[in-house]
Amino acid sequence: QVQLVESGGGLVETGGSLRLSCTASRTSNSILAMGWFRQAPGKQREMVAIITSGGVTNNGYSVKGRYTINWDNAKNTVFLQLNSLKSEDTAVYYCYAKIWNPPLENDYWGQGTQVTVSS
Repeated sequence: QVQLVESGGGLVETGGSLRLSCTASRTSNSILAMGWFRQAPGKQREMVAIITSGGVTNNGYSVKGRYTINWDNAKNTVFLQLNSLKSEDTAVYYCYAKIWNPPLENDYWGQGTQVTVSS
């Protein structure tokens, strides 16, 4: 069973930065995309940023201009840096991976890591 192991997060000050990482393991199949979603209390899960195996990125509107996402293909690890943090960035952040399991593409999720932005 594919496993997504997240690290980073915790308590961060307003205006600061956070760095999250996620490693996909227990798979030898092609990983098509990796990235991050988040869910704040009482809100729907939303995309933060995604990067494809081809290096194409996409992001949620709320983080535009404040993020960097990178993927170490050799280590099946995706990194997210989010800058200029605001209280609205407080949420549980979930790692995401889309993996090619012929003939299907399957979505996988990490367990989530709490990020709290405090002044």
